[in-house]
Amino acid sequence: MSAAKSNRSFAYLVPQFPGQTHIFFWREIAALEAQGVTPVLYSTTVPPAGLISHQWSEDAMARTTYLASRNPALLLAILPRLPWGLILREARLMPKIEARAFLKDVIISAPAAEKLAQDCKQRGITHIHAHSCGRAALIAALAHYAHGLTYSLTLHGPLQDYGVGQRFKWRGAAFVSIITRALLDLLPGQLGDALPTRLPLQPMGVDTSAFRRDVPYVPPIPGEPLRVFSCGRLNVVKGHQDLMQAVRLLIDQGQPVQLEIAGEDDAGGSGFRGELQQRVVELGLEDHVTLLGAISAEAVHDKLMAAHVFVLASWSEPLGVAYMEAMSCEVPTVGTDAGGVPELITNGKDGLLVPPKDPKALAVVLTDLADNPEVAVTLAQAGRARVVAAFDSSRGADMLVREIWRD
Repeated sequence: MSAAKSNRSFAYLVPQFPGQTHIFFWREIAALEAQGVTPVLYSTTVPPAGLISHQWSEDAMARTTYLASRNPALLLAILPRLPWGLILREARLMPKIEARAFLKDVIISAPAAEKLAQDCKQRGITHIHAHSCGRAALIAALAHYAHGLTYSLTLHGPLQDYGVGQRFKWRGAAFVSIITRALLDLLPGQLGDALPTRLPLQPMGVDTSAFRRDVPYVPPIPGEPLRVFSCGRLNVVKGHQDLMQAVRLLIDQGQPVQLEIAGEDDAGGSGFRGELQQRVVELGLEDHVTLLGAISAEAVHDKLMAAHVFVLASWSEPLGVAYMEAMSCEVPTVGTDAGGVPELITNGKDGLLVPPKDPKALAVVLTDLADNPEVAVTLAQAGRARVVAAFDSSRGADMLVREIWRD
């Protein structure tokens, strides 16, 4: 690896940092700094105001260099340096509509890549890690081809979620870390000869010393309201509407429920949130469901301390830091048997899994937990043990140090 050992710093690039789901990155940054490594923070753009929710957000923004730029001088500086032969060759392999989108992305991303490369050179940084395979990955790849900086990526979800040009983004990477085995197994068929040789499998993690109980877990008492907490972006694929339907079924069966949902839509509150609020009214759940909006990690911890059960009913979840936080706090956790979640939760052992898009199945497992407090306690304790053993946030920092400064 060309990153100089004498300069223990590298560019740490996260899109729209610090967003509502970015506590994982802040933990990883702290773990890197504890090892004497300096991650220099970059991002594409500032997130919408409604998604800036953490106590550390202002500190993070003050440390972050934002790359989005329409400066024509930056574009003119980088255009002659770009590998147009490779870019056009990759474009020719795509359907025409994807090729046009890819070439447009190259032009849009080029000034940001030039700005990133110039800043890295001034700081003596030789390596970029992009925690994304979307436009941030393209910025890193363009900086690599134009200025010789090495780069790496992390794949956090299904490849198709990150836009066009994936072969170009991956081909020049020194390594790409993958968060689940399920994602890793698909890559040879998706990328073929564009795959880097180094593909470390590294799940996301949580700070288990911070996400732990400060009061004993008290299971539900039969007949009392079941306190359910959920945390995830307000997006249709997170299944919040399915959880609401399950709550309606429980109430109709005589089981009182109080559900709180933390998270905001990607528009900062003017998007899918409105549909969920309407669904609350349609289901007659105004007295039973509260949409909290984006809240800080500290507030999430407090909500977990008060919850009987954590539920995230995602249609597909790459892995799920929210599940890890709940399990680390010894809260019985219910997820869906989809995506990479079964790599975290073993059904009936350290959590419970239900099919996605199945409110009836979800209502059944919640009823069982409400009626069997001893099961809730067992799952809570086993969930904490599972996360401590395999999903501490320091592991991601260890991997980055190992791979970037690899001999």
